Amino acid sequence: MRTITGLWILGLLLSISWGSCAESESLPDTGVSGVYEVMIGTDDAETLLKYLRQFGFRQIDKGQIVAEKSLALYGVDSGLTSYRMQNGHTDSHGLIRILEWENLLGTGVGYAQPETVGQRMMVMRTADIFRIYDAFVDGRKAGQKWLPTSPVYADLYAMTEGKPDALNRRVGVREMAIYGELFNLVLFQRYGYVIKGYGSITPDSPLQTSEITHNDFIIAGNTAADMHSQTDYYRDVFGFRPEGPVVLDGDWQDGPKVVFNMAEGASHYYRGFVSPNNISGKLKFFVNPDQRPDRRAFQKPGYAGITLHSLFAEKPELINQLAQQQGIHTTTIQQNEFGEQSFVLRGPDGSSWQILPKPKLTTPVVTELNFTTTIH
Repeated sequence: MRTITGLWILGLLLSISWGSCAESESLPDTGVSGVYEVMIGTDDAETLLKYLRQFGFRQIDKGQIVAEKSLALYGVDSGLTSYRMQNGHTDSHGLIRILEWENLLGTGVGYAQPETVGQRMMVMRTADIFRIYDAFVDGRKAGQKWLPTSPVYADLYAMTEGKPDALNRRVGVREMAIYGELFNLVLFQRYGYVIKGYGSITPDSPLQTSEITHNDFIIAGNTAADMHSQTDYYRDVFGFRPEGPVVLDGDWQDGPKVVFNMAEGASHYYRGFVSPNNISGKLKFFVNPDQRPDRRAFQKPGYAGITLHSLFAEKPELINQLAQQQGIHTTTIQQNEFGEQSFVLRGPDGSSWQILPKPKLTTPVVTELNFTTTIH
């Protein structure tokens, strides 16, 4: 068994880093978390709760606000009941909040082909990817609106030594996606290595799945410059650290080709961000140089589906100040449905964010990315 730092191995394979020293020094010190919650809008919380329990999420809180307060905070003239859900003991990132609107504005992005502009995807680890694939294939055959992609293997981090065989076993991941009406998922199963603090699975998770480890965002545009103009605020306002430059990925990569159902010759621009304070809760953005269906107008609070995310910060007032300096509108700081002092902003990429004060955490946050192989 050996341990390899994530910085070395990611730099070796992907030619990216957490960012240059100069760029890291320029990050605003907001104390920002990784993505704390993914928020899913609906007018039927009971059905959504049932599905999310299968992925190991349990309700830990419930809150309500009247339409007047919801309009002031979320811009939605509707009463709201929210259910906060947590997977296992992980409370620093990767939670889910169900937003049950009394007056839903519409179906949102809805069931759509992969890489539709406006899509948001939750990513989580699993211990049994084929079990999940079988379950959602069965759901599709039963007439439900699910599109599961076949699990595909990739040696993402070049950790397999020599030519693999029955004795020299491979080290890598197998991944797949599930596209649905209210939420989209990417799931990955590790082979031969572990990362502490990045995808914890508890025995009572029916589908053997973890908290949300990172989040994918399909945004508008056609060029690398479009990516920068829409996502630089994650660095300049929130204080996220870019993994590296914008890069062009495509169908030559086994994982993305299957997960995003990419046609031959297809590609997309990619940019990733990570919190300086948590290796989990990462953000991944994709801009497609080819014309794609565009449903971003329905990717906002009040609609069904993944329409909002939250972050907590040690200095939320600094984020508010920096956002206004960048010309990004924010609501006033006010209590949300859980009695937390918060505000909401909508960035140039069309993503809506609720900024919260740092809660009391019970699970230690991991800030150093280490790969430990389990091949002896």
